[in-house]
Amino acid sequence: MNENQPNTLPPEYFDHVYQANRDPWNFETSPYEREKYATTLAALPRPRYAEVFEIGCSLGVLTAQLAPRCGHLLAVDVSEAALAQARARCANLPQVEIRQLRVPEEFPRQSFDLIMLSEVGYYWSPADLARAADLLIAGLNPGGQLLLVHWTPPVHDYPLTGDDVHEFFLARTIENGPLRHLTGQRHETYRLDLLQKR
Repeated sequence: MNENQPNTLPPEYFDHVYQANRDPWNFETSPYEREKYATTLAALPRPRYAEVFEIGCSLGVLTAQLAPRCGHLLAVDVSEAALAQARARCANLPQVEIRQLRVPEEFPRQSFDLIMLSEVGYYWSPADLARAADLLIAGLNPGGQLLLVHWTPPVHDYPLTGDDVHEFFLARTIENGPLRHLTGQRHETYRLDLLQKR
């Protein structure tokens, strides 16, 4: 945990980021992002998922790549500036629903076969991470999968690191825990873990 910044980052933080730069993390152009997206999609063992929830869809770059494998994909973000770009990118993908939503304060009432948490968990405080984890696990259908992908180096204004987030979820894969660990990968600057609800 980052003792200098222990609080969940508010929506205004992301609004300012997107106002300053329409693609602040170079999702559209970065070779790193391209490789990470390919690794993310390759880690999914099923060719198709009926109900999918993507938290933190940003500009919708990964959303558009994931969509062909989804019956219905609910993609959410806290920033309306990012969502406007995601809506334009996914306009011809009828299975994609894009919505402004702030997890864990808000959470959809349906259940999912896949929940994707990519580059989001370290924005939450430890308390919000715990709340979100409970909601995510409850929101998975039996046998549903949770895919975690996060940058691992510390960032000065993020409450947590990617490793903090993954270790928190992996603690729920103990013998009688609600999740089991299917696969994990550690790359130079990010890690990926695929979990499944028991």
